[in-house]
Amino acid sequence: MLRIGIVSASITLKQINKLAIPALISGVSEPILSLTDAAIIGNMEQNATTSLAAVGIVTTFLSMLIWVLGQTRSAISSIISQYLGAGNVEAVKNLPAQAIFVITTLSLMIIAVTYPLASQIFKLYNASDAILNFSVDYYQIRVFGFPFTLFTIAVFGTFRGLQNTYYPMLIAISGALANIVLDFVFVYGIESVIPAMHIKGAAYASVFAQLIMALLSAYYLLKKTDIPLLVKLPFNPEMKRFTLMILNLFIRTIALNIALYFGTSFATKYGENYIAAYTIAINLWFLGAFLIDGYASAGNILSGKLLGAKDYKSLLELSRKLIKYGILVGLFIGVIGAVFYYPIGNLFSNDQAVLSEFYHVFWIVLAMQPLCALAFIFDGVFKGLGEMKYLRNVLLFSTLVVFIPIIIVTDHLDYKLYGIFIAFTFWMIARGLPLIIKFRKTFNSLAQNA
Repeated sequence: MLRIGIVSASITLKQINKLAIPALISGVSEPILSLTDAAIIGNMEQNATTSLAAVGIVTTFLSMLIWVLGQTRSAISSIISQYLGAGNVEAVKNLPAQAIFVITTLSLMIIAVTYPLASQIFKLYNASDAILNFSVDYYQIRVFGFPFTLFTIAVFGTFRGLQNTYYPMLIAISGALANIVLDFVFVYGIESVIPAMHIKGAAYASVFAQLIMALLSAYYLLKKTDIPLLVKLPFNPEMKRFTLMILNLFIRTIALNIALYFGTSFATKYGENYIAAYTIAINLWFLGAFLIDGYASAGNILSGKLLGAKDYKSLLELSRKLIKYGILVGLFIGVIGAVFYYPIGNLFSNDQAVLSEFYHVFWIVLAMQPLCALAFIFDGVFKGLGEMKYLRNVLLFSTLVVFIPIIIVTDHLDYKLYGIFIAFTFWMIARGLPLIIKFRKTFNSLAQNA
């Protein structure tokens, strides 16, 4: 069974990296699924740009659904890690199964509602004609992987609460490799064996990869921990707190996805080349976010346990080290992106008009990475602390008061993709700064009185 290590009074880089590096690898599974689809579709011989635009639109919508309901990972991780720090995990052993049941049931209801309304949904993103048709084709296949993804995310949250990111890493690697292989097979086909299915093939590849990850998640959870998957009533007393966390994170994620919706909608309005370029840029931004998320996950996991143990001095030490490591990772991502600036674009498209628009804004995506690091890391810390209400309020402010006014003004000034990513940059600043200020203010006081 899973052995759970105790966090010492002094937080070391080794402890952080033991959690952060596997979490970093597992965290990139979802953007890798989307990036693989984008890279392979963007290099097809027929309808590549139109298909790439469709993938960008659908990915934005699916990301919204996954982020809304995938908040179970943070809520489960927070509760379990706090009970672990207090030495009473046994009291919440039945919580993950109940949470998984609720969230996967909701996902099936969402499929039932959105599947027949796919065309109307993507018209809201300004999709029309061929882009709309391809978006519907891609979504009506890929959406069936949604329950498998949510199941996997919830299991990942359970492992994180138990201070383990190793098994989620193994699962994520398996899913990513399966998706890459299946993408080539289904998109391009195998002569006389499997016909080329183009954009539909990419959707099938993603669904099968998500199924593989869900099966592996169930296997490792049952084999390596004492956490059951069989749902038993009555509901755990912590289901009420879990539900409140989810509701606050739900509102927060809606605010987050309003920003993504505006970005995608404006890029689509500017034309096919712009939405294709935006698709590449935003998916690379997602990849950078998930790479930094390794340290955010370490913050999530360790902060919950330290809070449960009431070790406030170690919490402050953890925050200082996470800031330093996060900024270094953000700078590293930016430098790597700068060194391979043009080859990266060529991975995703051979359309020079698309690449031209992409290269005009990619530098902004790279420059944002250290700012993103601070915002994402303290997002993770606050989730571990269970401060979902404050996270909700910060996201509402940064989206409604900062992002939307800026993107409307830059659109009026005809900045196009420049304007979109300028708005995203100020959005990240508005997300990260209030979290850092509140954390330091709260725990400096608690540490002094401890």
